[in-house]
Amino acid sequence: MSTSAGRILPEVTAESRDFWTGGFDNELRIYRCRSCSGWFHPPVGACWRCRSRDVGPEVVSGRATVAAFTVNHHPWFPAFPPPYVIAAVELDEQPDVRLTTCLVDVDVDKVEVGMQVEVVFDEQDDVALPFFRPVTA
Repeated sequence: MSTSAGRILPEVTAESRDFWTGGFDNELRIYRCRSCSGWFHPPVGACWRCRSRDVGPEVVSGRATVAAFTVNHHPWFPAFPPPYVIAAVELDEQPDVRLTTCLVDVDVDKVEVGMQVEVVFDEQDDVALPFFRPVTA
């Protein structure tokens, strides 16, 4: 892990590279099994459903639904003043695929389970971190 502008950045691996760099092309890339067509995250070398190793990243819509969230009020890092929202979002393509993320451009008092959100990217060094904001259109 590295740090950029106060943010702890992920270690990019061969399997996770497309996920962490897709945002530079404005694409959210999630692993999909070519045998059973199931989506899964985090990216690994085999499908957990059918055990196929014929898997790889594909572009998803970037639309999701808030499944759970918490509002952080503690000032853990100076670069991230509270309050801010940490959420688990379900991808529209397959609701059992959830990402843990931050919600941005949102009033923390208006966040609710079931809220429709869309991906936006925060480019930091060699990664584009996927965050989500309320759907605007």
